[in-house]
Amino acid sequence: MNNNNILETLKIKYKPLFVGTKKSNLNFYNTNPDLDFLLDSKHKKIFVTDTTIFNLELLKPFFSKFSKIADKKTGGTDYSVYSYDKHGLVVIPQGEAFKTMDSVLSIVKTGLDFNLTRKDMFTAIGGGVLTDITAFAASVYKRGASCEFVPTTLLAMVDAAIGGKTGCDFDDYKNVVGAFFPAKSLYIYPVFIQSLPEKEFISGFAEAIKTALLFDKKCYEYMKANKDKILKRDPETLYKIITFCAKAKAKIVEKDLSEKNIRMLLNLGHTFGHALESRAGLGVLTHGECVAWGISRSVKASLLLGLCSEEYYNDVINTLKSFGYETSAVHPAFSDSKEILKTMHNDKKNSSSNVRVILQKGICKNVITETTEDIILDALK
Repeated sequence: MNNNNILETLKIKYKPLFVGTKKSNLNFYNTNPDLDFLLDSKHKKIFVTDTTIFNLELLKPFFSKFSKIADKKTGGTDYSVYSYDKHGLVVIPQGEAFKTMDSVLSIVKTGLDFNLTRKDMFTAIGGGVLTDITAFAASVYKRGASCEFVPTTLLAMVDAAIGGKTGCDFDDYKNVVGAFFPAKSLYIYPVFIQSLPEKEFISGFAEAIKTALLFDKKCYEYMKANKDKILKRDPETLYKIITFCAKAKAKIVEKDLSEKNIRMLLNLGHTFGHALESRAGLGVLTHGECVAWGISRSVKASLLLGLCSEEYYNDVINTLKSFGYETSAVHPAFSDSKEILKTMHNDKKNSSSNVRVILQKGICKNVITETTEDIILDALK
């Protein structure tokens, strides 16, 4: 087009769009979950859970109210649909393998079947997989409906359910499709943690360690001093850690929802960890196992670059080991460092030929930087 032929140009100025809701309410409870209050709504709701949570003893009084309508299939996801009054319930299979676009579309399809409007609500009851795909479904449903969460895993309570990161995996890459879309409300019942399988509990605690390393030396020391209580799932000890982590993450995302600057810090261990998670095969290792290993590689890279002392490196490694996490440079589940590096390059957080990582000079002394392939490979030796 020849710009000399333009007779007039009209410029339209837009106010910056706030992604999702204007605020999120975090509600903490010290009782067993009585979720009947979620049904007392003038709006319709589509509840989303998985087969494991659906059969959880704590939630039988709630889910028993729903009657099955049909078993359905969207692409590779088999799911069941239930109803109670004006509300619907989607039950999908459990696990990372079902954090897919097919699962997202099954939620969207159920919303359409129940004639949900943009004023209605999608409600996830479960862990990080469920909160991620439910919020993503809400973000694209008729260009945006609301969502709320009842997180049932430690991972979701301290990290995944807070802050509006939504999405699903695609083609063996973690969370590569998604949007920023915060939940209006979170209802946090730490009692759910008592029923978690040990592997899921340890997975979630890795994110708690990450948050303490980033933001609070006292919390980190508290974790080390109370290891036995934590591993025995002492309710009071866990409640302190959960509330700290939730508040710390909320404070960060309040300042930087769409991850333009300081929110990047929350990815400590994740660039390494997501690459391992993808290469080992999504669902083979838990997210937390991979994050903990990723933290060990991040502090190793920090040491190699002269950012942190050997004393700090050893302290972090020994802490991770004490909770049972793998910290060896070559992870038993996937040993090809060049393939891990290749996957790290495909991470959505990268914007150049180098790899963006979160490193540390010490406890709560955080660095957002890009580093070379040589340093990454040396950290994997």
